[in-house]
Amino acid sequence: MTRYLFAFTVGVLCLSIFEQSTFAYAPKKPNIVFILADDLGGHDIGCFGSTFHKTPHLDALARRGCRYTNAYSASPLCSPTRSSILTGLAPARTGITAPVCHLPTVQLEKRLVSGNATANVLVADSITRLKTDYVTLPKVLKQAGYRTSHFGKWHLGPKPYSALQHGFDIDLPHTPGPGPGGVNGYFAPWTFWKDQGKPGEQIDDRMGEEAAKFIAENKDRPFYLNYWSFGVHSPWMGKKEYIEEAAKRADPKAGQRNPVYAAMVRSLDDSIGRILNALDDHKLTDNTIIIFTSDNGGWHNVPRQNANNAAYANIPVTSNAPFRSGKASNYEGGTHIPQIIVAPGLTRPGSQSDAIVQSTDFFPTILELLKLEKPQKVTFDGISIVPTLTGQPLAREAIYCHFPHGGADTIDGFRPATWIRQGEWKLIRFFADNADGSDKLELFNLKDDPGEQSNLAAQQPERVRELNAKIERYLTDTEAVRPKLNPKASSKAAPGDWTPNKFAKLELKDGVYVLTSTGGDPFISVNSIPNGTGPYTLELKMKSTSKGNGQVFWSTAKERGFQRSRSVAFEPKHDGEWQSLSIKLPVTEALTALRIDPSTAVGVIEFESIVLKGSNGQPVRSWPGGKPKR
Repeated sequence: MTRYLFAFTVGVLCLSIFEQSTFAYAPKKPNIVFILADDLGGHDIGCFGSTFHKTPHLDALARRGCRYTNAYSASPLCSPTRSSILTGLAPARTGITAPVCHLPTVQLEKRLVSGNATANVLVADSITRLKTDYVTLPKVLKQAGYRTSHFGKWHLGPKPYSALQHGFDIDLPHTPGPGPGGVNGYFAPWTFWKDQGKPGEQIDDRMGEEAAKFIAENKDRPFYLNYWSFGVHSPWMGKKEYIEEAAKRADPKAGQRNPVYAAMVRSLDDSIGRILNALDDHKLTDNTIIIFTSDNGGWHNVPRQNANNAAYANIPVTSNAPFRSGKASNYEGGTHIPQIIVAPGLTRPGSQSDAIVQSTDFFPTILELLKLEKPQKVTFDGISIVPTLTGQPLAREAIYCHFPHGGADTIDGFRPATWIRQGEWKLIRFFADNADGSDKLELFNLKDDPGEQSNLAAQQPERVRELNAKIERYLTDTEAVRPKLNPKASSKAAPGDWTPNKFAKLELKDGVYVLTSTGGDPFISVNSIPNGTGPYTLELKMKSTSKGNGQVFWSTAKERGFQRSRSVAFEPKHDGEWQSLSIKLPVTEALTALRIDPSTAVGVIEFESIVLKGSNGQPVRSWPGGKPKR
């Protein structure tokens, strides 16, 4: 009996040891690495079609996972998309619809901006902080036993709305700003991370190293690494050797040819390489889910001043072609972005999905991948896209984007709107954009017309009604702030009249436009121009107390946005006396927008008349209308 009791005791002890050993060495929960680029365009990396930008690490990542060809950000600007990733909720619902979360004003309620005499459309006054009562992805993962970390750009509010208050254990460099600003920008010493970095150290290099260190320190426990790169947001500056190398390869006829931007994309790829190498070094690659995407589209065909190499200031930052426009636009270039997902054991290496997906989908997708329950009382605007990882179809009716901001056509499509994509069809509702103040509707078949050049709204009235009704239900469901015609402006100026930029104030007094310049680059622009044929002549009767030369920019249906290459200079007198100016515009196509930069300094500029004449010498449009009373 004693012998059997001993054997039983030994057996139980061995079973206990075996069970403990099995638990100790069982595979841990999958890690999550979420990589978000800032302002990276839909075709800015090699695996998405770029032949100019060098991205070997991202290209290798795509070969390991699934590449998405119909991926969208929830907004054409950054903070709204970032909030959608963390909450799974649409910007229309949260009210964070503009990148204003770095501003000192704490605005937590949805509303329209207060009216003024010159704005034709009242737009949303975006919420400026991601409220801490939201259930966020890091909060859920932390509760599930994950070590959580955020590296890089946040832009959803400073303390008490920082990453640390939203479920992250670590936040570096713990800055609320919109980008790597300051005199040195990307390169140390940094104004946003004091007493850190060796002189000349690049911030994404440093963030990549910090992320790799986090991986090493947490290799034996499940972790969620949120790597939200500063690249490739302005200021445009890159490593000297990278700029010089890209300049040697640049094709002057290509859309993507800016060496400074190419250097920035390369540094972004370098930092991602550090993270991927750290996973390999610690044998974590096969147990780590990796997601890569961008917060919105790139600056399409828009020259921007390069911060450390003025030689390339007149070269467009990038090209999103064939997508129309770019960052800040409701057209495809604003939200059609690159996306890669690697889920070991699910994704087929080198696979591709044409499913329509959006940034609100990441939260529910990660929960399903980790087999975690959806938080109670949370209804996501996104859906799980796990079926796409194995090549299965995605059951989805449509996606939506609500962007209640913008105004003048300085960027093609930068106007308050809501759009829906259902299958190959996309309908955009531009709020109060018609001459009578009604909403303008534009319908595109993206399969046949990815560049959104042919508005089919007139030919497809039934489809327009169907899709517009769905937009209406979406706006109601999300309690979205709806832009509307400004009643205070309607009595003074018709919709589509001139609007000023942030450095100026425009008023209509006794039939005369009065432009008060408060900064260094005042201008007014208009995007409601009847069809005409050029070359054109712009005739101005004006007087000014400002300083500096003037410039006139134009936009056409083929060449959208305002660029220096499509402008002419003029020299007004700033002596406070009335003067008549005649400015030749060497363009033959129909104009879609005009912009007048009358000076480069503070002061008051008055316009008694602005007349645009066509090739026949007859007025195409004249402003402000009515007989001046002086």
